[in-house]
Amino acid sequence: MARELDRCRVPAAAVPAGAILTVLALAAVLGRIGSDAQWLAALGHVIVHRRAIPSGVPFAATPTGQWPNALVLAELIFAALQTAFGDQGLMLAQLALASAGLILLARDARAGGASPVGVSAAVLLVGVGALPSLAIARVQMFSLALFPALVMLLRAEARAPSRRIWLAVPLLALWSNLHGAALIGAGVTLVYLVVDRARREPALAAAVAAGSALALCATAALARTVAYYHGVLTNQAAQRGAGMWGPLSLTSPLDIALAVVAALLVWRMTRVRPARWEWCVVAALALLTVRADRNGVWLLFFMAGPAARALGSARSLRPLTPALIAASGAVLALAIGRGPVTTGASPSLVRSAVVLAGGSPILADGSVDEQVALAGGRIWAGNPIDAFSAAVQTSYLDWLAGQRAGARAVGSAVRVVLVSRGAATQRLMARMPGFVAARSSRSVVMYERVRA
Repeated sequence: MARELDRCRVPAAAVPAGAILTVLALAAVLGRIGSDAQWLAALGHVIVHRRAIPSGVPFAATPTGQWPNALVLAELIFAALQTAFGDQGLMLAQLALASAGLILLARDARAGGASPVGVSAAVLLVGVGALPSLAIARVQMFSLALFPALVMLLRAEARAPSRRIWLAVPLLALWSNLHGAALIGAGVTLVYLVVDRARREPALAAAVAAGSALALCATAALARTVAYYHGVLTNQAAQRGAGMWGPLSLTSPLDIALAVVAALLVWRMTRVRPARWEWCVVAALALLTVRADRNGVWLLFFMAGPAARALGSARSLRPLTPALIAASGAVLALAIGRGPVTTGASPSLVRSAVVLAGGSPILADGSVDEQVALAGGRIWAGNPIDAFSAAVQTSYLDWLAGQRAGARAVGSAVRVVLVSRGAATQRLMARMPGFVAARSSRSVVMYERVRA
């Protein structure tokens, strides 16, 4: 019997591949286009049409000229994907970059001495804990590959220091043009340089740290990239913990899954005694995750490598790997063929709203504001939230929360409002004098200002 199992045993490298495919299949089944995605495509279309970077956000009615646009490269990529493939293009890019990130995590774990089954267990755990980040297509997709690439580089340098550490500088420069999480990547790099590398090569560590800081400003905004990151970190949504800036909550099933996976990975990490700089990074990322659960994916990604070394060496997964790969591959193909789960307003409702608005700004919640921008309409406020003044951000967030103070957002210039059915914004608009429900789709209701 043992000999028969040996003959049917699959190559060791195929075991992590089965785990990666399983996570990707689950992400594809649940895949959708999230907020903080389509505004990049809308802005990218403007850049291509004008052949120049506009001042501020051109589809916003309220002033945004002071906003430094650091993500031009991401905007152009999103615009190209949207033009060529529509929402399915964004879904495919999300899955491709998530796949790249998981592969890099697996390679990092193997380079650190983890067994194939240990790597598979780590990948599956990370997939469960970070599922929203892997399934929902948004600008964060670029960081899903770039963060593991940076961590892999730093761990390789910790094992065998070399001049390759300078690769962190161009990697951070590229990253800063694609997503604001480059700031987290720079922080992880700085921790490694200060806690580990500076003890042996202080001059080199200081030089790479300075180069990394400068790399963050190698964007279209140049020195104003500093203002961009300041706006991202200090906007009203971040200060309130609203939307994607919401803190870790033990009443949310997804956050509970993240916390349980993180605790399990920390427990397994204690068995292999990671380096001091790695524990410092884990502590910092854990604090960031408690403050905003969107950062949990980086915590899980970082812990996957060392934790995989202590996640067992059972061989029971190996005979099941061919069936797992076949089943996951089939589910993945079917989910890609279906496309992302439809959310937001229907295209016809968005077009009707843009026509009815007649050039006036549309007030919309959720990701519907981005649909309006992509359809050529104007918004009163929305994503990117940090592009607007603090007063506008406050009024808009009050309106999203359904608070009475949010009525300030429905100024005289707003003639059309789009709200999610059953949301706090709909309850507020139902009581708003001068507005009536005009049309609706399955999940969005359009309100129109009644002429006196």
